Amino acid sequence: MWRSLKKMTIRLIVFISMTIFFANTYVISNALTVNSVNTQPATYKKITPQTAMYFMKKYKNFIILDVRTKEEYDKEKIAGAILMPYTDIAKRAPVEIKNKYSLIFVYCRTGGRSSIAAHELVKLGYINVYDIGGISSWPYGTVVKK
Repeated sequence: MWRSLKKMTIRLIVFISMTIFFANTYVISNALTVNSVNTQPATYKKITPQTAMYFMKKYKNFIILDVRTKEEYDKEKIAGAILMPYTDIAKRAPVEIKNKYSLIFVYCRTGGRSSIAAHELVKLGYINVYDIGGISSWPYGTVVKK
C-alpha cells in the first residue's frame, strides 16, 4: 500500500510540475505571437528560470536586463545580461530598447527590483516583459568576476 501511495504522490508531483511549466510556456508563446493591435492591457509575467531558459533557447533575439547596481553586476551576472538599474529604466529603456515588442527578461538579486523594473517597462509600452526573479535562484550558471 505504501509503495502504491508513493508512486501516486510522485506522479502527482510530476503532473503538477509539468502543468505549471506548460502553462508558462503557453503564456509566453501567445504573447510572442501578438500582432500590433493589442486590446488587452499590457502586463508583465513572472516566470521560472526553467521557462525563461526554454524560451532563450527557442528565440535567439531577446534581451536580458540586470536591474541591480553596477557593483552587483560587476561581481556576478547572467551571461549576456545588460546592466540597466531599475532606477534608470524610465530614462534609458526608450533610448536603448526601441522595439516595444522585444522579448525582455528582467532579473535582480532576489526578485523585488525585477518586479519594479518589469512594471515600469510595461508602463513604457513594452509588451513582452518577463520577470525571472533573482540571480540567487538562477540554476544555469553565471559569469563571476574573480
